Amino acid sequence: MDISQLKTLIHVAELGSVSKAAARLGIAQPALSRQIRLMEAELNAPLFTRHGRGMVLTELGQRLLDPAGEILASLDKIRRLAVEGSTSYLGRVRVGVTPTVAEVATLPLVRAIRDAHPQLSLSFTSGFSGHLVEWLKRGELDCCVAYDTQESGLVRTRAILDEALLLVGSSKQRLAMETPVAFQSLAGEQLVLPSPAHGLRNILDAYASRAGITLTSSLEVDSLTAMIDLVRGGFGMTILPLAPIHAQVLSGALTAAPLIEPAPSRRVLIAYPADRPAMPAARFVGDAFAQVASDLVRSGRWAGRIIGD
Repeated sequence: MDISQLKTLIHVAELGSVSKAAARLGIAQPALSRQIRLMEAELNAPLFTRHGRGMVLTELGQRLLDPAGEILASLDKIRRLAVEGSTSYLGRVRVGVTPTVAEVATLPLVRAIRDAHPQLSLSFTSGFSGHLVEWLKRGELDCCVAYDTQESGLVRTRAILDEALLLVGSSKQRLAMETPVAFQSLAGEQLVLPSPAHGLRNILDAYASRAGITLTSSLEVDSLTAMIDLVRGGFGMTILPLAPIHAQVLSGALTAAPLIEPAPSRRVLIAYPADRPAMPAARFVGDAFAQVASDLVRSGRWAGRIIGD
C-alpha cells in the first residue's frame, strides 16, 4: 500500500466515482481503478460497493477513511519540519480568494508578502468558496481563503475569523452601527440577495429559519459590485460583511447596522491541500493573511471576531 493509493481512496470516496476522481486528478481512469484493486487485494476485502450510479464505501472503506487522512496530514507535518528555517521564498503561489475578501485584503496582503519575500510571485484567482476548494483539490491552487469549508482528507483548514454579516442599505435607509436591527424584522422586506447557488444565500436562509422567517428577494444578483450598486440605487437592502463596503459606509453612500436575534456570521478559513505537499510559501501566505485579517478587524474595517482572541 502506498500514498497514491490512499489519495485515490479519499478522492473516489468524496466524489463517488472513479471517472470523476480521474478527471480531478488528471490521471487515466484505468490507473485509478487498478490502485483500488491493489488495495482491496492487499486487504483481502472490498473497499467500495459498485452500482450504476457510482461507488459507495463499504464499512471497511469507511473505517479506513479517517486513518488515511491522518497519514497524509502527518506527511505534511514532516515536510513542514524539513523546510523550517527557510529565509526567503522564490517561485509562484496560486492563491484563491472570494470576491468579498479580495475587495479588502488583496492590497495589504500583497504588501505584507512583498515586504518579507520580494521575489515571491503571486497569482490571485477570485471565485465562490465551493469553486475555490474544488480548484484546490484539482491542484490548480496552492491555497485559498474560503467560507465555512469542511476539513476533509483532501483539505486542511485553519480558521481565521468569524465575520459578522450586516444589514446594508442606501443613505436614505439611515441604518446605524449603533442601532442593531432584529433579524425577524426582515420578514416581508424586499431584499437584494445572491442566488441560492451562492454560499452566502445558504447562510442567510439558515439564519432566517432560526428567526422563524423567510427572506424575500426582489432581485437576485451574484456580483458583489452589482449588489452594492443596486442598494445604493434604492432597489432594496442587502446583507453583507463590512469589509468590502467600509469606505462607502464612511462616506455615507451606504449605511449599515448589525443584525441580532440571531446575529448572522460566517467563518473565514485558509485552506491547503492535504493530499500533496503544501508549499512553504503557501503556508507563509496563509500566515500573512491571518495577520492582515487581524489588523483589519482591530482597525474596525472588518467586523468580526478573530479566532483565538
